Amino acid sequence: MRGAEAIHPDLREASVFVTGGASGIGAALVEGFLRQGARVAFYDRADAAATVEDMEARTGNRPLFIQGDVTDTPALMAAIDTAATTHGPVTVLVSNAADDTRFDAQALTEAEWDACLAVNLKPYFFAAQKVAPMMEAAGGGAIVNMSSGSYLMGVARLAPYVASNAAIMGLTRSLAREWGPRDIRVNAVAPGWVMTERQKELWATPEAQERHRAQQCLPEMMQPEDLVGGVLFLASGTSRMITSQMLVIDAGVSVTG
Repeated sequence: MRGAEAIHPDLREASVFVTGGASGIGAALVEGFLRQGARVAFYDRADAAATVEDMEARTGNRPLFIQGDVTDTPALMAAIDTAATTHGPVTVLVSNAADDTRFDAQALTEAEWDACLAVNLKPYFFAAQKVAPMMEAAGGGAIVNMSSGSYLMGVARLAPYVASNAAIMGLTRSLAREWGPRDIRVNAVAPGWVMTERQKELWATPEAQERHRAQQCLPEMMQPEDLVGGVLFLASGTSRMITSQMLVIDAGVSVTG
């Protein structure tokens, strides 16, 4: 049974920046913020022009799409500047872009390792570094880093991805401690296995889903929209005294699987 989405009045007109917002979890998060009345910019290497039109049609609120690669740090910084110029200083950052390509750990090359961390860790820090002065000048802000339940379970064939997501939690705690006096909250969300189109195309066979479902406490496989409520909560003033935390949204698999 799916519940109604809560309304967070302080997110209305908030300037929100989301990385990896063109599809999957990121697109669901962008729509969630749009429905709150936020001014949302999202950054993705995929062409999302059609996605923008669909989002506006569904929510009545048009996002700003900026195309680019999160591994290009200067381009990412420029995109955040564009978002701030268009929507005002960014006060909510959601770092979501990720690459969960599977590897045989024995055969993993240095180039593959570096490429994985270039997507899954480096942009999380530099995007946060970029928005922190904006947040401080605005009187505070919220950073939500999307981690992964895979590191809680030590999933095989995902060594650089799992390592990156463990590091995201360490980064989250360090920045929360350092920037708390500036009224900047930093939290993380660790999703379980979410049935995005990418997962269904590459790995989520019916057999794999049934095995995973058996490990969950709840019977349904997770969908991208199941992450929206938790992220909105951490981005809003409803969670004003919550920082340095990780919210696990995984249907209970990390404690039973």
